[in-house]
Amino acid sequence: MGDFICANCLARLAILCQGVVATGQPQPSSTKIVDDVDIKRLGTLPTATGGIARLAYACAQRAGIELKPLLKKAELTGQQINDRGSRLAVHHQIQFLNAAAKALGDEFLGFHLAQLPDLRELGLIFYVAASSETLGDALQRAARYSSIVNEGLSLKCLKGGDIRMVFEYVGVARHSDRHQIEFLMTALIRLCRQLSGLRLTPTRVRITHRRSNQGGAELAAYFGRNITFGARIDELTFVERIKDMTVTSADRYLNELLVANCEHALSHRRTNRGSFRAAVENAIVPLLPHGKVRAPQIATRLGLSQRTSARRLASEGVTFSEVLESLRGDLARQYLSNPDLSISRIAWLLGYQEVSAFTHAFKRWSGKTPREARARQTPRLSPVMPSAHRRRYRQKLALPES
Repeated sequence: MGDFICANCLARLAILCQGVVATGQPQPSSTKIVDDVDIKRLGTLPTATGGIARLAYACAQRAGIELKPLLKKAELTGQQINDRGSRLAVHHQIQFLNAAAKALGDEFLGFHLAQLPDLRELGLIFYVAASSETLGDALQRAARYSSIVNEGLSLKCLKGGDIRMVFEYVGVARHSDRHQIEFLMTALIRLCRQLSGLRLTPTRVRITHRRSNQGGAELAAYFGRNITFGARIDELTFVERIKDMTVTSADRYLNELLVANCEHALSHRRTNRGSFRAAVENAIVPLLPHGKVRAPQIATRLGLSQRTSARRLASEGVTFSEVLESLRGDLARQYLSNPDLSISRIAWLLGYQEVSAFTHAFKRWSGKTPREARARQTPRLSPVMPSAHRRRYRQKLALPES
């Protein structure tokens, strides 16, 4: 990266800094987002710069896929995608990635997308990490400033023996996502490798969503063999010695400038906590297999009284029992797509003591039994793109034909 501090890069950094510092402040009319966006509602939701969604949009466009239906499913517009300065609601980005993955027939879309871009496209957060003295400093700064890029993510760099990078979702339902989190984890590993000049591999990877044994093998080839799906936490763990590794592109003076800009940006950002329902769902999921989940238990985990928790849910038009029921239905459909999970195992994961209770509940949700629903599912995503476009897409990503 010999041209790291060339004049062009410095000019680009100045533009990036101006853009980040201005976030949350009044914008010129020329950057106005589409008229039909509910600005008041968007202001309460965690937002992201939208880079992942734009990468997915470009892939789908090159594959010849009709984009309007995908955008509609995610409550996005073409204008928002084309305006790189427009921030997107995080849950809309997740919805778009899910729709694009289905259209492309790529169940590892986030993982594949993270291997495509020049990491400098990550913007300011890349440059502040790349100019740090050591890899430990770079990871700490990436964690501290991650909310500038994605407000729905709290990234923590925990030291004390091994280096643990913990990903926590804020105001966004974690169970709805797999492509964004796999993109973020893959990008972080790429960042470590690029900054150190070494092919670093985590000693342990834990991911809360589930994948089949066959599906997980592709990720294990990149992340390392010690990877666990269905964990209680999303986490990358590295050996302690990496924190002292010298960053090949370190620049102390540039780093001081960028850190100052990032700190200024953080101080001017509004805290968008998103829906309380999402926080409740994220608290429920890891407890489901351990028995009946109760409202007082979840309220305590969120640091609230049961009365306050119920009032906040009511302000969003739902009750605790409705949230629990809907969440179980969503998770059941996800788990049924995993051929490695038996019906009895799925029932346990959802907190049902008897398979018959799960079967009765699922039939109430869908009108089918779990076995009937599974029989109608295909083991892999069914692409909607023409076969010729699909071949070109997979060749670009260096994927094997299926």
